[in-house]
Amino acid sequence: MKQAPPWDQRLASIMVRPLTHTPVTPNQVTIFTLLLALAAAALFATGDETAANWAAGLFILARFMDHFDGELARLTGKTSRLGYYLDYVAGAVSYGGLFLGIGIGARDSFLGEWAIVLGLAAAVGAILSMFLNLRIDKQSQLEEGEAVGYPGFAGFELEDGIYLIAPITWAGFLTLFFVLSAAGAMVYTLWTLTMALRGRQGQRNQT
Repeated sequence: MKQAPPWDQRLASIMVRPLTHTPVTPNQVTIFTLLLALAAAALFATGDETAANWAAGLFILARFMDHFDGELARLTGKTSRLGYYLDYVAGAVSYGGLFLGIGIGARDSFLGEWAIVLGLAAAVGAILSMFLNLRIDKQSQLEEGEAVGYPGFAGFELEDGIYLIAPITWAGFLTLFFVLSAAGAMVYTLWTLTMALRGRQGQRNQT
């Protein structure tokens, strides 16, 4: 039984409809959201509190708009292999940039230089998770343009937790959130690795 789309994706499907009557393409939307995320990462890297507040809002906007490209592609029939890979790369680079940017910005916190090390480790985990998810998609033999989603419940996905970055940052707990989310990113990498290995073993058992 196919799982219902998460709430943010359903909202994005409604909001993106006006773009179906414009020359805007799904891949252009993907690149735009990536640029928003990288701009947020650069603001986080300054270590300035005001800049971090703006960065948090900018990043959740980028992640929400990440659903726009896929919905636009489905509504206009413009799904493509390039778009499929571009979406994965944009997501991984966005999260990688976020962790590294916050890590650089938090170097003057109690974490010291370890903040950069933690940010770099989480960024590497985000990139590795991309390759593992691509592997899982291939093992699952999904149709072109489809991807294995994140674990979810009641219309929310694990990834939706990133929306909390805004209120947490505005409340002054960015460094704590950074530590927990970076650790979570590495745990997620281990989870995707486990799923990929299980899929590989399943393929071997079928041969």
